[in-house]
Amino acid sequence: MKTVLIVDDEIAIRETLEMILTYEDYQVVKAGSGAEALAAVAKQTPDVILLDVKMPGMDGFEVMERLKAAGNDAPVIVISGHGNIQTAVEAVKQGAYDFLEKPLDRDRLLVTLGNCLDYRKARQDVAVLVEQTQARTPLVGESPGMREVRTFIEKVGGSEATVLITGENGTGKELVVSAIHRMSARRDHPLVEVNCAAIPRDLVESELFGHEKGSFTGADRQRIGKFEQADGGTLFLDEIGDMNEEAQAKVLKAVEESRFQRVGGTDTRTVDVRIVAATNRDLASPASGFRQDLFFRLNVLSIHLPPLRERPGDVELLLNWFMADLAARMKTAPRRFAPATLEILNAYSWPGNVRELRNLVERMLILASGEVVQPSDLPLMPGTEQASEKSTSLFACNDFQEFKANSEGEFLQHKLKENLYNVSKTAEVLGMQRSNLYKKITKYGLRTQPTVD
Repeated sequence: MKTVLIVDDEIAIRETLEMILTYEDYQVVKAGSGAEALAAVAKQTPDVILLDVKMPGMDGFEVMERLKAAGNDAPVIVISGHGNIQTAVEAVKQGAYDFLEKPLDRDRLLVTLGNCLDYRKARQDVAVLVEQTQARTPLVGESPGMREVRTFIEKVGGSEATVLITGENGTGKELVVSAIHRMSARRDHPLVEVNCAAIPRDLVESELFGHEKGSFTGADRQRIGKFEQADGGTLFLDEIGDMNEEAQAKVLKAVEESRFQRVGGTDTRTVDVRIVAATNRDLASPASGFRQDLFFRLNVLSIHLPPLRERPGDVELLLNWFMADLAARMKTAPRRFAPATLEILNAYSWPGNVRELRNLVERMLILASGEVVQPSDLPLMPGTEQASEKSTSLFACNDFQEFKANSEGEFLQHKLKENLYNVSKTAEVLGMQRSNLYKKITKYGLRTQPTVD
């Protein structure tokens, strides 16, 4: 229950406001003067203060000054029976959230109170996130799953053991690696990342171990591999489940012996590297095609990052964090999310996880029509009430062929988005030829990349 401190020298106004707010399930504390208000705040900080300006002795502006001097950040809504532009401007200058003129309109009062509470919560969330960042803990969230991840980082950061991080795409595996590296004795040495899924199959060994000049067609100069670049530091093998079997065998030997040879070379090179690997696959399963001896070598310490849909309460925290961060980067005013918008976003499954959420916030900063993000500003969110309403329109099709074409197009678009617009992976998940999927993408005019990068 939220607490509202009513500060007014008129008993009738205090009692009227108390009746309205108590009925709306607020806890009410009353003060008849500025001195009483300061004493009440010293005893318990309220969530919101309704503060009269004109009071005998200590007026509202002086109360605000003393609260600020004491370091109290409870938001203040100024109320006055002498409403004019000058008073309103002065109230905002002093740090008031808003200004309401007497006699108070009940509906406007309740809306302003609600918005003020939302503003305070967002401000508190951002303060927590800034504190986390300053403490060099980059992972945002207070759900049990994220607390477990942070505890894991604290325990393993100082060790030299190999770490395996599992989880869906977009859950923040790179942030975990960065945090582990920063907490280790290797923090002053390189953290080198290799995206195993992005390297052509025939160049994996060259990328990891380097090559000598002339070792293969196109090798016109010597190349230093990632293992050597990471000497003394941490080597992050991202999406290691996509590495071919031949490369897996050489990585296993390099991890076990801390030595290797460059492609086309004869000299054995020794390195001191800590390995952290990550994957979105189940490497323990024989069906994965991953070498089990390498899996056991990597799986010394392991942590699974929960998907965003399994992190209750973290969505709003992340929305506020990215809104504050991106607005600062873009040098624009942050926007607030309407309660109905938050309801939709909390219900959404977030197949793209935190990466998708960040992209949505950036899109809202650019495209939302007002200071408050409304449901109408959101793109179609599959699985929400929005999507259900759109799906209902399928039944308005004139014939079965039209229905089939529309439903197939929507289904494929959803699957593309679910797999982060990776056409090859989408085709594999759907069990269809990639060339066939490309034909359907052309046929239905489907997107093959996010609307917001």
